[in-house]
Amino acid sequence: MFESDEEMEVTDAQEKLEKLEDSESELSDDGEEQDDSASDGGDNLDSDKDEMEVITEEEEEEDEEAEDDSDGGSECKIEEQEEEEQEITNMEETREVDGQDDSASQKSTNAAGKYVPPHLREAVDGKRKAELERLKRNVKGLVNRLSEPNLASISSQLEELYMSHSRKDMNDTLTEVLLAACVTPALMPDRLLMEHVLLVSILHHTVGLEVGAQFLETVVRRFEEVYKSSSEGKECDNLVAIVAHLYNFHVVHALLIFDILKKLTASFTERDIELILFVLKNVGFALRKDDAMSLKELISEAQRKANSLGEKFQDQSRVRFMLETMLALKNNDMRKIPGYDPEPVERLRKLQRTLVHNSSGGSDTKLRVTLENLLAAEQVGRWWIVGSSWSGAPMIGDPGNKQQQSTSRGQFSAKVLDLARKQRMNTDIRRNIFCVLMTSEDYLDAFEKLLRLGLKDQQEREIVHVLMDCCLQEKTFNAFYAVLGEKFCSYDRRFQMTFQFSLWDKFKDLSSLSGSSFSNLVQLVVRLVQKKSLSLSILKAIEFGELDKPKVRFLRQVLSKLLTDTDPEELANIFGRISGIPKLGMLREGLKLFISHFLLKNAQSQGTAEQARLLSERAEVATKAMEAKDAKLKL
Repeated sequence: MFESDEEMEVTDAQEKLEKLEDSESELSDDGEEQDDSASDGGDNLDSDKDEMEVITEEEEEEDEEAEDDSDGGSECKIEEQEEEEQEITNMEETREVDGQDDSASQKSTNAAGKYVPPHLREAVDGKRKAELERLKRNVKGLVNRLSEPNLASISSQLEELYMSHSRKDMNDTLTEVLLAACVTPALMPDRLLMEHVLLVSILHHTVGLEVGAQFLETVVRRFEEVYKSSSEGKECDNLVAIVAHLYNFHVVHALLIFDILKKLTASFTERDIELILFVLKNVGFALRKDDAMSLKELISEAQRKANSLGEKFQDQSRVRFMLETMLALKNNDMRKIPGYDPEPVERLRKLQRTLVHNSSGGSDTKLRVTLENLLAAEQVGRWWIVGSSWSGAPMIGDPGNKQQQSTSRGQFSAKVLDLARKQRMNTDIRRNIFCVLMTSEDYLDAFEKLLRLGLKDQQEREIVHVLMDCCLQEKTFNAFYAVLGEKFCSYDRRFQMTFQFSLWDKFKDLSSLSGSSFSNLVQLVVRLVQKKSLSLSILKAIEFGELDKPKVRFLRQVLSKLLTDTDPEELANIFGRISGIPKLGMLREGLKLFISHFLLKNAQSQGTAEQARLLSERAEVATKAMEAKDAKLKL
């Protein structure tokens, strides 16, 4: 047994020595000749034989010791194997040191030094600076070649750059290059400005919302700085034009434009008047289409400012021209605005629809953000960007906020859920809306919770449907639903349209309504019309030539309540809203005929003489308001 063990150990030793010889031959000088290497190999073989004899003698001695003490022999073998492994490790480390001196020194330095965060490492990295410079040159070269014919290819190349670089680097670089090209002391050509903004709009739709969001925030911050500095250049005009065209190409909502116009109207200097005219010329009719009520309030505020401060202006004609432009917008008269040409914007919008029709998916990508939100983004966070981080964590622990979040998730009591089931709220969306309406403290609480439900497109219309259904189901009229409806109508025009279509559906089914529902519908319509949330144009769906008894009763109650419960000035304003509009000519004639035939003829028989006289006076005011032509300008 001992002889066989000795032979196996000799064989293992020979294999290990051959491995060592191979590693030593790799470390030898490459410039030696083949004859020398062969002779060296022979010498090595001789030395190997001597070493083998020494190892054999040592192993025989170890075997003799093993007979006396087996444990001591095993320890010698373990120590011998560890020494051989240590020699191999040392030789491998020597080879790595010879081949990679620089990398080893780098690793040892990093291991010995303090940990450096990645963002600080990047700040001092020369390679990263060179890469950013190369990226900036690429983006600048593409932007310099930008024109309407090659807009598709430029945008696709920028999309490829977005795919191969970090979005932060691309957003920073693109914003810097575009602002350097568009914000100059001289006024930029409108067409060139629109092409640059259209490029941002396309990337906003195809790459992501953060592209337009960062560009918009940078532009607004720059506008605030330039506006406060009161510089004599045209940078402020260029920045306002950029924001206006961002609204034209559906990057930002009209809310921001109205905030800027209100800011300019509040200060109302000569420079502000120029900027107001500049904005209204670019996006005035689009603002009228999206939110006519806000534009009307802005025009009224500008007229009050002009009346109070008009004498202080040296150039009265400029103020008069601004008010004439506003009145032309109010009356939808494009001819009275000099230089107004919607054709370039419409052509670029058509190009935009061609380039983004596959990527947007029909979703609303407008940034519904205010001027205050953008300027305070560092303090309150960028909630309009999905995934944007914010350090304001203490609000998470607010118990009131937790209660609102739990409410919006549909965690309502069994009693409220059972009531929703009885009211035939057969979908989760309608059930959540109903439960929010029933459990809210007031109309503002209900408004905020309903918006926090995060409903989209078609789902959002269910708010109006459930609200009207709850209003009509009440035994007596509850003004809570009317006030909440006013809040939604003032928030966005799409809720006005939904109320209008929902009321038209109710007009068709007047005969099927119960007495309490009929009365509630009358008071809801009167309240919304009085508060100017809706116009009398909602009655255009009623055919006055084919009136049945329920429609006659409905119109008589609505008009009589509207005429008697409204002040003459407000009444003239309400009926004046439908004057001068050609499409509402049949409605005006129908209302005048209905008032004279159904209200005034039987007024004395249905009430006192005083009520009949009051109704007659108010009817005359309403008739004159409907017959009035365009209001003349008053300074």
